[in-house]
Amino acid sequence: MFEIGRDIFKHGSLNASSDRRGHRRMRIVYYVFVVAFAIFVVRTLALGIEGTDRARRAGADGAWTAQRADIIDRNGDILAKNIMSGHITLRPPYVENRDAVAQTIHQILPYEYTLAQALNLVNSSRKFIYVKKYASDDQRTVVEKAKLPGLEIEAEQKRRYPKRRLFSHIIGFVGRDGYGLEGIERIYNDYLSENSDPLQLSLDSRIQAVFYDQLTIAMQKYQARAAMGLLMNSRTGEMIAMVSLPDFDPENRELDPVSNRMFMPLRGVFEMGSIFKIFNTAMAMENGIDKEYYVAEPFPITDKFGRVVKRVRDVSSFKPPRPNLSIEEIMLHSCNAGSAQIALDLPDGTQQEFFRRLHFDEPLELEFGTTERPLPPAKWGPVERATVSYGHGISVTPMHLLLAVNAMTNGGIYIYPTILKRGVGPVRGERVVSDEISARLRNIMFNIAEQTSGKQARVAGIQIGGKTATAEKYGNSKKNLTAFAGIFPVSAPQYTILVILDEPKGTKESFGLRTAAWNAVPTTGKILDSILPLLFE
Repeated sequence: MFEIGRDIFKHGSLNASSDRRGHRRMRIVYYVFVVAFAIFVVRTLALGIEGTDRARRAGADGAWTAQRADIIDRNGDILAKNIMSGHITLRPPYVENRDAVAQTIHQILPYEYTLAQALNLVNSSRKFIYVKKYASDDQRTVVEKAKLPGLEIEAEQKRRYPKRRLFSHIIGFVGRDGYGLEGIERIYNDYLSENSDPLQLSLDSRIQAVFYDQLTIAMQKYQARAAMGLLMNSRTGEMIAMVSLPDFDPENRELDPVSNRMFMPLRGVFEMGSIFKIFNTAMAMENGIDKEYYVAEPFPITDKFGRVVKRVRDVSSFKPPRPNLSIEEIMLHSCNAGSAQIALDLPDGTQQEFFRRLHFDEPLELEFGTTERPLPPAKWGPVERATVSYGHGISVTPMHLLLAVNAMTNGGIYIYPTILKRGVGPVRGERVVSDEISARLRNIMFNIAEQTSGKQARVAGIQIGGKTATAEKYGNSKKNLTAFAGIFPVSAPQYTILVILDEPKGTKESFGLRTAAWNAVPTTGKILDSILPLLFE
């Protein structure tokens, strides 16, 4: 009898007792296989341990490499950066000189560990211990120089935002895994993850800080619900500043309500009021309307049966300089009754076609996010055509409005904005109005800033053009949105600015009034006074 397997190995086969050479060859193959397998197992374990040690000791060897590119502003100021940090770790099973390790722990952390406590730590049965998270440079240096087995540095990268709230909506933030979750961090995640060169934005930290400070002051002064400010280069489309308040701290997001993360210039949809008179006037010019309208009384709108369904009234404080006004004067004095009459004189479908040119019929797919879809009238009857002429009955995002105003005043070219720094070159975009109409609109906006509601936005040394807006919230006449859209220098605009306050309240200084001329306009004036030296230095 024999044992199957043992006798096969011993004799090579059932009938191999006479074949000694075959027996020796099989034995050699067996031992070679055993040795190779042992080498494979040992090497695999060694690589695993080495890989873990490399990750934990990355700082000790000076081989810390940032795993995500920086984000910088147009001047090179850092807006987001990976900071290398090191934790001091202890692996008791690998400690060789327990007294030396305990002494080193006590030396670098004398107020956290007495020598006895350090010895207890070293003698612990645990396999891995964090001795100090986010250790200082000096503490890490002591550990690195000691070179004691078992006492090591574990490297960690953390995304930091030096400007904190100043750019929170734009830059966004990353998750624990370092992947971008919102803002530029999300949109440009692939670039930031795969490149070492910084991502340079068109934004200017200095200009952004001015907007942020003045809008914060305005929110407090007028007890506004929210505030927004945008500044765009009229020629290149570069966004120079974008502020939305309230905001949040990207490094301590739990401190602020989640609702504060909404970037209102893209996500908010509002009735924008009398700034729409810019577009109404452009349509009148395009269609050759050249007459005066009677505005001394409310304008009645009638249905097809001749019944009055609405009377367009201006605010009680509005006093027309004369009973009949031209289309330029209607925009200059922001007359609702005159604007409504212009709109009803336009050929059917004119407003819809013109607003399509300005992309008021669709969300905007931009480099830095997608806007909400505007809300046009459900139907375009006489009442809707009239109210849309002065910015009621149609809602758009602040970004839609900024780009439309820019197109009306930069020579008639609709330019998509960019968040990336761009060199000076030819303006590329879609022509939406003629250069002649654009020049006429700029002249009216200059007179608004010089003579009427935009006077408090004037700044010495440069000509400003602008248009104010005060839109009552639907269903609540005591709440409104105020705005000022401006251009400068008015003769050949280089920048377009938009400032918005949501639900501001009257003050003693404003005699209880809460229209744009008393809040959004002076706020814009303070911003311009501070940023002009920086823009034209």
